[in-house]
Amino acid sequence: ECPDYVKKVPYPDMYRGIHSNCKDETEATEQYSAYVEDACKKITSNGDSVSALLMEGGMSVAGVILPPTSYISRCVRAVRKAGGLYIADEVQTGFGRLGKCMWAFEYNDSDVDNDDKVLPDIVTVGKPFGNGMPLAAVITTPKVASAFESFRVEYFNTFAASPVCCAAGLSMLHVLSKYELQKNALEVGSLLRKLLSEVKARHGWIGDIRGSGLFLGIELVRNQSTLEPATEETSFICSMLKEKYRVLTSIDGFHENVIVVKPPMVFAKEDALKFVTCFEKCLIDLPAIDKLHQLGKTPT
Repeated sequence: ECPDYVKKVPYPDMYRGIHSNCKDETEATEQYSAYVEDACKKITSNGDSVSALLMEGGMSVAGVILPPTSYISRCVRAVRKAGGLYIADEVQTGFGRLGKCMWAFEYNDSDVDNDDKVLPDIVTVGKPFGNGMPLAAVITTPKVASAFESFRVEYFNTFAASPVCCAAGLSMLHVLSKYELQKNALEVGSLLRKLLSEVKARHGWIGDIRGSGLFLGIELVRNQSTLEPATEETSFICSMLKEKYRVLTSIDGFHENVIVVKPPMVFAKEDALKFVTCFEKCLIDLPAIDKLHQLGKTPT
């Protein structure tokens, strides 16, 4: 449970969310951003101001959800009007993983007018920054940094400023640029989506394929009309990919029925072909598994 001063809003899921019947992204943006606008109104009606909107530009735990066009900008306008900041969580999606853009908050920029493009007030990055080494960063504006400094509270972190980790981060940025890994994510991710779409046409287990670049989600269902989540089947496939084919994936989504594909940025087209081949073999094996519900749950 969240404290009263924290407001949660539905994530903009166009496949099985509360507004999954929207005819297009424009309508989805209208419906889902209204929750943020209403939350801001409720807070300010009590004489308070909004502190911040904290959001992933690509929502992994929710099941690989990329917001519809203009959703972020509309939410940010409401938050800033109410006195708040926009904090972009780029821990999982930053550094070019989506292929189309360097940062997930930029994902729809090419599809909107300049007025709908937004820059966060604060960006958080981590995980891939050190490529395995413990390294994270908070990126902000001079205005926010000056406001923090005005409180005369020193920022202190016991684990900060390791030169070894900083060297790893600089090397990662160098490799990312030199080997055009953002471009690689776009090209290999496009191939993955194409191949997975072909698998979907051959099997009834796949309900939705979504995401961008090397940030993809494969939602498994028992029925493509009712969208009944294939939770146990998803757990089985994730386990078989690891144990039989030595392929690592993870599971996310509210119903734990989304196979998440987030490989290293050097993932090649040959790797994509191997993954899809192994994944389809797992789908073929599913009907032969007896008492699937009695199998242990795959930890994620």
